[in-house]
Amino acid sequence: LSQVTGDLTVQRQRKRTAASAEAAASIDEVIVLLVRQRRHLEGEIASMIDDDPLWACLDATLRAFKGIASRTVAVLMAEMPELGLVSNKVIAKLAGLAPIANDSGKRQGRRPVRGGRAGPRSILFLIARTVARYDPHMAAFQQRLQEAGKPKMVIRIALARKLLVILNAKARDARTEFANAT
Repeated sequence: LSQVTGDLTVQRQRKRTAASAEAAASIDEVIVLLVRQRRHLEGEIASMIDDDPLWACLDATLRAFKGIASRTVAVLMAEMPELGLVSNKVIAKLAGLAPIANDSGKRQGRRPVRGGRAGPRSILFLIARTVARYDPHMAAFQQRLQEAGKPKMVIRIALARKLLVILNAKARDARTEFANAT
């Protein structure tokens, strides 16, 4: 699905730079095909999630947050199967949202975030602000960071990490409830 979505983006960009109407029409045909494939794959992924009781439970739990859609849940479940199984520090490091020490001797450098899995990190980075609009705890956290004078990127990364930690805890609770129910 991510490959088809990437191809769709490329084709839409190519269409904007098409030199002739004939070339644009040809690119339109490819776009229609890719949109059809994307819808089919989204349906397949949704049915796979619905067919597995644990995945369906996790899907319902993670989508309880306003601003988190089925596509986000699918990416997290596919690319971070450890969600709900490992500690908050480990999950943040796996997603590349944990600060990495840059110290040497007495010098203490900045602690940038890097590495990790690009797919979950990018989607969490994008949706964290949306979730902060609707969740009062995330909004208050964002406000505290802004009042402290933190740069925008630091705030967005902190929001993404906080969201991931919350989702990890919710997934852990859902897995426990599911295990107790079966």
